[in-house]
Amino acid sequence: MKRLGLVGLLGAALLGCWEPGDAVTCFDKQYEHKGRCCNRCQPGEKLVSECNGTEHSVCTRCESGHYQQSWTKERHCAPHDICEDNAGLVVKTQGNTTHNTVCQCQSGMHCSDRSCQTCVENQPCQLGFGFVAAKAIAQMSSPCEPCAEGTFSNISSKTEPCHPWTSCEEKGLVVKVKGTNTSDVICESGRRSSISVLIPITAAVITCFVGLCLYCLVRRDSRRRVEMEIEAGKPGENLNQRPEETDDLPVQETLLGGQPVAQEDGKESRISEQERL
Repeated sequence: MKRLGLVGLLGAALLGCWEPGDAVTCFDKQYEHKGRCCNRCQPGEKLVSECNGTEHSVCTRCESGHYQQSWTKERHCAPHDICEDNAGLVVKTQGNTTHNTVCQCQSGMHCSDRSCQTCVENQPCQLGFGFVAAKAIAQMSSPCEPCAEGTFSNISSKTEPCHPWTSCEEKGLVVKVKGTNTSDVICESGRRSSISVLIPITAAVITCFVGLCLYCLVRRDSRRRVEMEIEAGKPGENLNQRPEETDDLPVQETLLGGQPVAQEDGKESRISEQERL
């Protein structure tokens, strides 16, 4: 009996030291309040009152211009950031009950520091260099980069990036002049290019053909003239010239002293007196 009384006294002492909150384990979306696990308010809301023995936590939505991003037991929502125009800021994403407003620098400006509370003007990117928005957002002092192969910038600008070369293939054209970091590609029609190549080739072929035809005509004319000269019996002479005509008169023979003497027809035969004797 004495032992039982001792155990009872010890238990009573331990119960007197124990508090309800010491043994409470709550879930992630809960919090402990007076030995109880109360529900946290969901994103976009704030706490009005904690839970008790008969009621759960009471929450309400954040007021306009405020937000709450996570599960919370806070009684106040955070105000949205204000994008000050005189600081060079403009709204990139408007805030709501669960997200803050996101500001960014105006066009042609970049953040002055990591907090990006103010902006400063960009230095113009020269020809062959392009503005890189990511650098401006990352608060780089010089948001300009040289144009990579396949891109170009032909103006000095605070806002213009490097632009890609025109794709001649997509337009059904061929490259006439290759692009550089300061100039775009120049395209031309593939058909026109073929014609420009074919024209001199065609002209050369036609010239050779005409020359061959002229050669054949001259040679044929020369052969014909030679054949005509041979047929006329007087090769080498001009066919239009006629030789002097000679009278081939018949010849008669006359006996003179017992010897025949040739005498042209039509002429009188005269024999001297001595020949007669």
